[in-house]
Amino acid sequence: MDAPYPVASALRYVVPDGVVAQPVYLRGGNTSDELVCVILIRDGAPMRYFPIGAKAGTHVSLRVVEDLEPGTTIDLFVAAPDGAEGSLVVDLGLVEV
Repeated sequence: MDAPYPVASALRYVVPDGVVAQPVYLRGGNTSDELVCVILIRDGAPMRYFPIGAKAGTHVSLRVVEDLEPGTTIDLFVAAPDGAEGSLVVDLGLVEV
């Protein structure tokens, strides 16, 4: 849990010039026997933490929580106990306005 790592570097999102983005929701599922935590990283710093229980799921509404200005970088990281095995499914909804 002390060393989060990127879910997938190919999933990095950069807010395009001329628009503002807003997080709308995060849904996730965890098949492991351990609690995991998905971390939304904005410009290299943690923005939100989403714990997902063992063999459980979560749906968090983020609608109009805050604006992400042009050029903002968003990444998803995951933290799990050493030795945890399983699958993680994550769906992050963003809208550009």
